Amino acid sequence: LQGFFLTVSPEAVLKVAAQASANNKIFSLNLSAPFISQFYKEPMMKVMPYVDVLFGNETEAASFAREQGFETEDIKEIARKTQALPKVNTKRQRIVVFTQGKNDTILATENEVTTFPVLVSDQSEIVDTNGAGDAFVGGFLSQLVYDRPVTECIRAGHYAASVIIKRSGCTFPEKPDFH
Repeated sequence: LQGFFLTVSPEAVLKVAAQASANNKIFSLNLSAPFISQFYKEPMMKVMPYVDVLFGNETEAASFAREQGFETEDIKEIARKTQALPKVNTKRQRIVVFTQGKNDTILATENEVTTFPVLVSDQSEIVDTNGAGDAFVGGFLSQLVYDRPVTECIRAGHYAASVIIKRSGCTFPEKPDFH
C-alpha cells in the first residue's frame, strides 16, 4: 500500500492493515515521500505495528528516522531500528527495504542488516528514473507472493527498476527477460 493513502483515509489504511494481520496476510507499506512521515506521523505509526514489509528510499528513510527520534543518519541503523518497532503479527518478522538509487539496497530482517548492490547500468542507457522505486517494489512483491527467498525478491526488484530506467515513462518491454 502506498503511504499516500494515509493522506486521504488513514482509517481505511488501518482497517486494511488490521484485517491483513488478523488473517495472517502480508501487509506492505511504502513510505512514499518524506512529507508522509512528517505530516502524517500519527496515522503512520498507528499502522506500523501491522506492517510486514516496509519500503522506502534513502530520503524517505531519513525523514522517518528524524520523526521517530532515531538520532542517526546511518541508513543501516535506521533500517535496523525500523525493523525492531513493535509488531502485532508475530507469526512473521518485519522486513525493511530501503533503496538508494544507484547505491546498495538495504535489507533489515530480525537477525541482520544486509546490503545488495544494484544492477549496474551504463549511464548512457539511463533515460528516465521516474518510477524506478515503484518498479522495484513491484518486482520485489512479484516474488514475495510466491514465497521466494528475500534475496530473490530483491533481485527481481533490481531487475524491474533496471528495466524502467532505460525507458521513457513507466513502460515495459514487450517481453521481459527476468530469470
